[in-house]
Amino acid sequence: MYKFILLLHSGFRYLVLALMLWAILQSLAGWFGKKEYTEGNRKVNLFALISAHTQLLIGLILYFISPFVVFAKETMREATARYWTVEHIAMMIFAIVLITIGHSKSKKETLPEAKHRTIAIFYTLALIIVVVAIVQSKRAFFGLSS
Repeated sequence: MYKFILLLHSGFRYLVLALMLWAILQSLAGWFGKKEYTEGNRKVNLFALISAHTQLLIGLILYFISPFVVFAKETMREATARYWTVEHIAMMIFAIVLITIGHSKSKKETLPEAKHRTIAIFYTLALIIVVVAIVQSKRAFFGLSS
């Protein structure tokens, strides 16, 4: 079961990254191009949010069955155990909080440029954190490694 969940989590990241990039690019275009905020914009932003939350749920399952997550006082001294037990999950939860706040704040904005700007800023910050967390794991970014 661990291998399946790991493969699912590793593969699903590409959907999350693609939707995040799509949402960011369309928001930047809408913000700087002073375009209307359309139903299509709303759906892409929502799908990016949903995919990130789904990835979090898959990650939480993986977190509790992973052999790399160690709940012991020695965890903080060992870099690999510390990364998987504390750092990775903290960065990813923070990124998803940013996505959620950005999505929520954009819904409250009245001007189209403000909606686009809010999504662009919050989703970009979240994407940077996600990429840093993936790169920091020393795993292949474009490969499905275990």
